[in-house]
Amino acid sequence: MPIDAAKALAAEPRTGEITWTAKDVQLYHLGIGAGANPDQDSPATDPDELRYTLESRLHVLPSFATVAGAGAPAVISGLSLPGIEVDLAKVLHGGQSLHIHRPLPAEGTATATGRIAAVHDKGKAAVLVLRTEVADAEGPLWTGDSQIFLRGEGGWGGDRGPSARLEPPAGEPDRTVERPIRPDQALLYRLSGDRNPLHADPEFAKLAGFDRPILHGLCTYGITLKAVVDTLLGGDVTRVRSYSTRFAGVVYPGETLRIRMWRTDGQVRAEVSAVQRDDAPVLADTVVQHS
Repeated sequence: MPIDAAKALAAEPRTGEITWTAKDVQLYHLGIGAGANPDQDSPATDPDELRYTLESRLHVLPSFATVAGAGAPAVISGLSLPGIEVDLAKVLHGGQSLHIHRPLPAEGTATATGRIAAVHDKGKAAVLVLRTEVADAEGPLWTGDSQIFLRGEGGWGGDRGPSARLEPPAGEPDRTVERPIRPDQALLYRLSGDRNPLHADPEFAKLAGFDRPILHGLCTYGITLKAVVDTLLGGDVTRVRSYSTRFAGVVYPGETLRIRMWRTDGQVRAEVSAVQRDDAPVLADTVVQHS
């Protein structure tokens, strides 16, 4: 069997230095749609978008943590840890969570420590929880958990693990917004580090079971957090304390996302769907905890 759960959990954590610059932050923000003007009749940049794109007033959206120092390839490298040997074409990102310990700086150098925090047996698939803890000279910055589905690798009788599913939000959403995805969105987003050919190469996408390349789940993740921050948190990125989601379906470049948001004390729930496919689910069980 390609997965030896005991060996994977016992493996020594991998530690390395990561760095990022304001240019990396700007590129990430552009990759998730920053700079667009919601007023389609105006060619001018929305002034509020300059907090994501102009270096003199740059704020860092917390989801940047998923790519800081090429964080996405670090997730892929986690699949080569002791006890794990898998086919990349069978890998799907099942969920992502971030806990933000303090606001992310626009430029930084930090130490990232990655390990396998859990291995779950879902029957037809295995799920790895890859945990990355990042700290700089001033202390912890963020902790991220990536839930990685490995199709065809379950069934050894291991623990199924907890369910990530939540009760659906009650009532009508407080806000609903739509965000168009550019046809070249995946090609732009991958420049932040996730070069998985699933998001660019039609032949590889077919091998993975898709008609054409799909958008990175973490790109949708960033687009959704930005929508929450911009519409319900007054554009203040520093208010985000944690952010989690389950990837419920794919997005194809060129589609439009419909983002529904429900607000309660200290929390925003969100559900994301693809407009052109009859609101097919994209992100579910999405929670932003905030101050």
